[in-house]
Amino acid sequence: MRTSHNQTIKNPKVFKQQLLCWAQQFDDVVWLDSNDYKDQYSNYDAVLAVDAFTSLQTDYIDAFERLKEYQKTTKDWIFGYLTYDLKNSIEDLESKNFDGLGFPDLYFFQPKKLILIKGNIAEFQYLNLVDDEIESDLLAIEQSGNLNIQESKHPIKIKLRIHKDEYFEKVNTMLARIHRGDIYEANFCQEFYAENSVINPLEVYNKLNQISKPPFATLFKSFDKYLLSASPERYIKKEDDKVISQPIKGTAKRSKNEKEDLRLAENLASDPKERSENIMIVDLVRNDLSHTATKGSVQVEELCKVYSFLQVHQMISTVTSKVSEDIHPVDIIKTTFPMGSMTGAPKISAMKIIEDLEETKRGLYSGAVGYFTPKNDFDFNVIIRSILYNETKKYVSYSVGSAITAKSNPLKEYEECLVKAKAMREVLEN
Repeated sequence: MRTSHNQTIKNPKVFKQQLLCWAQQFDDVVWLDSNDYKDQYSNYDAVLAVDAFTSLQTDYIDAFERLKEYQKTTKDWIFGYLTYDLKNSIEDLESKNFDGLGFPDLYFFQPKKLILIKGNIAEFQYLNLVDDEIESDLLAIEQSGNLNIQESKHPIKIKLRIHKDEYFEKVNTMLARIHRGDIYEANFCQEFYAENSVINPLEVYNKLNQISKPPFATLFKSFDKYLLSASPERYIKKEDDKVISQPIKGTAKRSKNEKEDLRLAENLASDPKERSENIMIVDLVRNDLSHTATKGSVQVEELCKVYSFLQVHQMISTVTSKVSEDIHPVDIIKTTFPMGSMTGAPKISAMKIIEDLEETKRGLYSGAVGYFTPKNDFDFNVIIRSILYNETKKYVSYSVGSAITAKSNPLKEYEECLVKAKAMREVLEN
């Protein structure tokens, strides 16, 4: 049973930074920040969950069944992540590529301390509350704002896992598979990495968030493993009997010149290649949602709408469905995972080709971070535009990808990857 206390906060922006500093003392941290981005499906401006009371860590084997049991047993808020490689527990697939990070395939925890921010109200929900614990934490949070965040002095040298000429070869191989009719579309990704590197995760997260301000920013920490994410994409959300998926397909760079920027957005909105990419994935998402939807309830609420973020313009669609009460929330995720925007169509064939051509095990990249509520609702983002860090191994990684279709030009796809990688590279290399 959680004890709840509402606290009015004078300056939410300052309070959020104080909270983040205070949270770093814990081994398990999930910080989710909307950066004041308003959409019709937002519940909170920011959420912080820290300090595991119970947890679940597992490899891909029976991962969804174990998550289902854990969620059912706790009947509480649980926070965590699903790696892309959970695909291997759903289909006859494998992940044999190089993995420099070593994150477990699935990790969730039940936080002792949960803080939900909406407007100027912070709702504290604590398990096993000790006398005056919230008051003492509030004082510690306010004092955390006085702490200086130590800047990293270590230079980071970014390397490419796939070099430019090899990238072109691989994309041409994928195009040959598309022209042969094996698949219609696949999301092909490449890793950028740095070895023997030390970063300050909070400093890096703050810089990445500052230059991107995405609606699904995340700082995740589990002991020595960190995710620092500026994701603009919601994977899937359940609210009562409604399920919402918002795939992104289609990207254009921003310009500081207002007229040029508007032209870039308009060109994206009307680009036949980008629209076909998006519509293919919308069809895939509609099919995925139909596995758990009540008959006739799958709807496309918004198709190929262009939204503008600080770094890029994105084409986003919104697909929804209704589910009956007897559908377990984990089954909704299992039947839609991995998300179509990060795989391709048909999904299983695309994932097999991706595994053959990519050089890196995706792990948490193109997986999801989020939470389940005690009411069986959930909300998960897509892990893109993100830096992953294993502090013990001193290994820093970020990956980017683009959708390859019959109309793809390998050079343009490569340039799109560089546009997506720009924010992470700037942050790491200063």
